[in-house]
Amino acid sequence: MNTSDLTRADPDCQPPPARLRVREIATMLPRTWRLLVKPTPLGPPDGPRCLVVPGFLAHDRSTLVLRQAFAAAGWRVHGWKAGVNLGAREDTLERLERRLDKLVRKGTGKPVLLVGWSLGGVYARELAFRRPDDIRAVVTLGSPFSGEPTWNNAWQLYEKVAGHSVHAPPIARSVGKPPAPTLALWSSQDGIVAPRSAYGLEEERDAAVELDCNHLGFVVTRPGAAQVVEATSAFLAERGLLPRLRP
Repeated sequence: MNTSDLTRADPDCQPPPARLRVREIATMLPRTWRLLVKPTPLGPPDGPRCLVVPGFLAHDRSTLVLRQAFAAAGWRVHGWKAGVNLGAREDTLERLERRLDKLVRKGTGKPVLLVGWSLGGVYARELAFRRPDDIRAVVTLGSPFSGEPTWNNAWQLYEKVAGHSVHAPPIARSVGKPPAPTLALWSSQDGIVAPRSAYGLEEERDAAVELDCNHLGFVVTRPGAAQVVEATSAFLAERGLLPRLRP
């Protein structure tokens, strides 16, 4: 079965319907004031490092609630410090590598938990292919890492903003699972990314967990962010990777 046939046959491969897209807008509108909050590191200064990478057209300010949730759990949480995510650039991974290097040094050489929302999760996976020893685990939140790059409702806007086709990005898309523990969080309520694109195939990640939130809810709502932290903690604990946390 080719990709077109699969898209028609499996509803999980189809971009979410309009009713779910409307819910995404309703989720963000009352929370736009948070975009004015200056991003700063959160959590105990001596806590294990966590790097949160925002999604397409998002900024570190957009991930405030999620970063607060990880900070409350005892992580020292940092943003990517690269402004608005306007799509992949040739130097995107190099910039993330430099950010990772800095956090590893601050964490006295200990690996960093990498959390990527939507497109940020695609970057996070690619970074894990390059630097697995410096990454405790990769957690993707509604990230379109699997299947066709058109299995979402944002690809046409992405091409206009980023200036390149989703089929020919400046960063090559690696095949398979990154050589680091990989958790894919997804939701059937996601109004942007098709479920199958976000939960992937078994050979592309170590675990996939469905959460009860929409696409924006992963990072901008407290219930959604709490679920992300809980699922991440359980994943790390099962693998003996959960560090000692002091909220």
